[in-house]
Amino acid sequence: MIPPRPARPTARLAPPEWLLSGLRPKAAPIPWAAVVRASVALATPLAVGLAYDRPAYGALAAMGALYGVISDTADAYRLRILNIAIPQLLGALGLTLGSLVLDRGWLAVGALTLVALVSGMISSIGAVASVAGLLLLINAVVGAGLPLPDPWWVGPLLLACGGLFVLLLSLLGWPFRGRIAERTAVADAYRACADLLESAAREDGDYDAKRQAVTEALNKAYDLVLARRARDHGRRGPLVRLLSQLNVLIPLVEAAPAAQLRRRPLPDAIPAAVRELAEAVEESRLGDADLDLPAPRTPSERAVDVALRRAAAVVHKADPDPYNVDDRLGRPAALGVRIRRAGRDVLFSEASWRYGLRLALCIGLAQCLVSLIDVPRSYWVALTVTFVLKPDFGSVFSRAVLRALGTAAGLVVAAAVLGHVPRGWWDVPVLVVLAACIPAVSAKSYGFQTAAITPVILLLSDVLNHEGFALVVPRLVDSLIGCAIALVAGYLLWPESWHTRIGDRLADAVDDTANYLTYAFGPTEGDPAATQAERVRRRRMIYRDLSVVRSEFQRALTEPPPTGARAAAWWPLVVALERIIDATTAARVRVNHGAPPPGAAEIADAERQLRELAARVRSSVVLVDVRKGWSAADDEKGVLAPLRQELRSAQAITSQRR
Repeated sequence: MIPPRPARPTARLAPPEWLLSGLRPKAAPIPWAAVVRASVALATPLAVGLAYDRPAYGALAAMGALYGVISDTADAYRLRILNIAIPQLLGALGLTLGSLVLDRGWLAVGALTLVALVSGMISSIGAVASVAGLLLLINAVVGAGLPLPDPWWVGPLLLACGGLFVLLLSLLGWPFRGRIAERTAVADAYRACADLLESAAREDGDYDAKRQAVTEALNKAYDLVLARRARDHGRRGPLVRLLSQLNVLIPLVEAAPAAQLRRRPLPDAIPAAVRELAEAVEESRLGDADLDLPAPRTPSERAVDVALRRAAAVVHKADPDPYNVDDRLGRPAALGVRIRRAGRDVLFSEASWRYGLRLALCIGLAQCLVSLIDVPRSYWVALTVTFVLKPDFGSVFSRAVLRALGTAAGLVVAAAVLGHVPRGWWDVPVLVVLAACIPAVSAKSYGFQTAAITPVILLLSDVLNHEGFALVVPRLVDSLIGCAIALVAGYLLWPESWHTRIGDRLADAVDDTANYLTYAFGPTEGDPAATQAERVRRRRMIYRDLSVVRSEFQRALTEPPPTGARAAAWWPLVVALERIIDATTAARVRVNHGAPPPGAAEIADAERQLRELAARVRSSVVLVDVRKGWSAADDEKGVLAPLRQELRSAQAITSQRR
């Protein structure tokens, strides 16, 4: 959970909190396999190039390997193929396009501006397309500013080979670890659910944070498993079993809000049993499905008991239930359908055009500047703009600041290397060490990643240009120019209000919650199982939308006032909305297990209040933090009493303005 930043006195010269939040390194383990892979992937091409007296060829292949190392962020092997191969293909295309306009003056300006527009627009498709668009633009900029070996196809081929070498190294463990990523993701979802059940009704349990952790774990698990299932139409096999185990966890997650409302912690045996199921999933172990659990006494306890016993039965079965793997929770559509949808979204999305135009404007300005002013190796200015301004990568302002600081730190290391390490074979062991630092520190923050990448790029550039220590100061100046362009043309000239980005999304989520409420308690038509699956799908889609809003909070909290302050003020409403959804789910679960259902008038009144709340959210600019407990008022009864209590909390937040 992202808590609002506490108000605290600061020293007179202390950096502001929004800047410290970006500079503060995140706690992340060192991925040792990625560290070794990066060292081998970057040093090997350079060593081969030196052995054959073609150091420039080795440097280009190592640069392609660098892009592959940056792109290799997925755990599942099939996703790694997409994450590395597709961006490498577009990167090779970008290098080819850039080399065609090398030293072409204003033609190069127009061509790179157009490539920037396309790069920004396709970033809205998804994570893989975003990285592909990034490499398309980066390599186009490099090709337009850096002479490459002849003939024209050598440079793109070497870059692609370097990236594919990283892919080959990452796939070496596939025969031995083929499905570990998917099993681990499903097991982690079970562990997150155990933590959620353990925190239910405990004052120090931090239930809200645990609920968000469950949402993220489920999203990751479904994304991995369903990506593997996209081409698998069978009703048997390990993937089907994993999907069945994941589907059967949903009723247990839905029972957690009902357990939270009972205001009495669950027995320790329940979260312990869920953790035991997590171990069984991760080890693909069969066993005894019988559980020794306390006898349930209330509807919420019965909901937890029934869901847990059902999950145990599915986890310990050798074959999945073929009727529990219908993928109604989000199986990907056919490839052709997804391509058509992506193309339509790119062409007709306002956000897509806004991102593309912003990036094109800044790249065009950078290229115009270096065309009018003599800037050595001018491609570095546009490269800085590209990395800073990639709109889907985070806050533009904080990335510009971190880019400048990270580049300065990286240049200190590069100065020591270029000034004291002889050119030639000594570059290989140095590159081994520098390459290992990239995956080791990338997860900590963008500034650390920039500091690690900068000396690697400068070392490879020196192999191509033979400029040595003279590269250091111009690169710092170029980086500062690029950061300034991104801040002015990509940030200050695009004053998007916080209410426009977040308020409307929250209001849409409130409207979706109203639809979910009426569907959850509406009449069951047709197949009851299909109706229940649709209820689950709608609830998970609401939480996915809230996850997107949380990502916007993470970006906005690192920006200076007023954006960061407004982001912190909106946070209580996000929490209130999640509690409204949980209260609705808890009511449905209690009715399923014996509680009296609400009347039609009560449901209609709750829906009306939700619609009014959505209208208030769209019209509010500044919100007030009003915190309420889960318990309903003493004079209220019925399963929707907690929902009305949470509605009053949300209404109070949006009722006062400053």
